[in-house]
Amino acid sequence: MARQVERKRPATYADLRKLPDHIVGELIDGELYASPRPASLHAHAATQLSTELVGPFGRGRGGPGGWIFLVEPELHIVSQVLVPDLAGWRRERMPTLPDVVAFEMAPDWICEIVSPATGSLDRKRKVPYYARAGVAHLWLVDPAAQTLEVYRRLVSDSWQLLATHAETDRVRAEPFDAVEIELAALWAR
Repeated sequence: MARQVERKRPATYADLRKLPDHIVGELIDGELYASPRPASLHAHAATQLSTELVGPFGRGRGGPGGWIFLVEPELHIVSQVLVPDLAGWRRERMPTLPDVVAFEMAPDWICEIVSPATGSLDRKRKVPYYARAGVAHLWLVDPAAQTLEVYRRLVSDSWQLLATHAETDRVRAEPFDAVEIELAALWAR
């Protein structure tokens, strides 16, 4: 469960660095949030979605290529430190992967795997900052509900829900609509 770490002063990056390695730390509006590593259904959905995307979009096998994907990258964007579950940058914006601890360039696509422990933090606190940073595409995957919500950022820094897919749907979802993705693979146990 993501929990806010109580402090009398605004949290700093030094506070975040003091967290144990098995904890994911994020700084949002001067508050430090600490979350344990994802549970199995969350991790499985992230792994399977990565598998569906990396071949055709990261490596160009059976798809157009042109993307760099990372699992849990640390983003330093719009004066926040955020860690999405998955992120992707178009190679036209990031031709090569830099050797860095954190990224200051906002991704083109972000996916949050929501859970009862992290869903509120993801939706309420992080998603608005992704829009402000200029992230063009957002996916919210919920393994418990077996759903995929696909969003596009509007000019006003808000999100437009394009589609909600569920269970065993086979989908072509923006920005990866060149290849069909089998959602059932994300939920399989």
